[in-house]
Amino acid sequence: MTRIVIVEDKKPIRDGLRVLLSATDGIECMADYGNCEDMLSQLEADRPDVILMDIGLPGMSGIAGTREAKKILPDTTVLVLSVYDDDENIFQALCMGASGYLVKNTPPARLIEAIKEAHEGGSPMSANIARKVVNLFRKKLAGSVESDVHLTERETEVLAGLSDGHSYISVADALFISVDTVRYHIRNIYQKLEVHSQSAAVSKAIRKGLI
Repeated sequence: MTRIVIVEDKKPIRDGLRVLLSATDGIECMADYGNCEDMLSQLEADRPDVILMDIGLPGMSGIAGTREAKKILPDTTVLVLSVYDDDENIFQALCMGASGYLVKNTPPARLIEAIKEAHEGGSPMSANIARKVVNLFRKKLAGSVESDVHLTERETEVLAGLSDGHSYISVADALFISVDTVRYHIRNIYQKLEVHSQSAAVSKAIRKGLI
């Protein structure tokens, strides 16, 4: 069971998210809050696996709230759900500890899938957000040395798909392979890159010019 806390200031959106999550097998919505201050005051009592975090909030921003939540419960995953898709908010949210970043027009089925991915250690992002992150890394790391790590063509395709924000299922469908095969390639990628998470694999692959 994945325990969720929602932080969203707009009540109709907050209520809609709670109804959606409460009706989903495998997810338990512990609480919902209209601001970070109330969420943080109850965080140790709620002990969620995933915090679904808005950014534009009254009082403390969702970015600052992410930082403070990670101080209290470092193992809790923060998944941003925001209307903002600019580089600065994306960069700051990820730097403060967010594990994923979705825009608010994300379809309900994809949102549920992203929450499960985040809980399992993934870094789900909307496709346009993932592209911005990739471009940002490329700008920051332009001119880095040639990689001594060699991925197969299929491993590169799998990792490129994940870097674009696609789920394991979407990557499997695009490449006409099974989800288990995707997971097999991911394990090999982790081993070759000497990393233990999807975000670290994407970051290191970009730094080494592999994708």
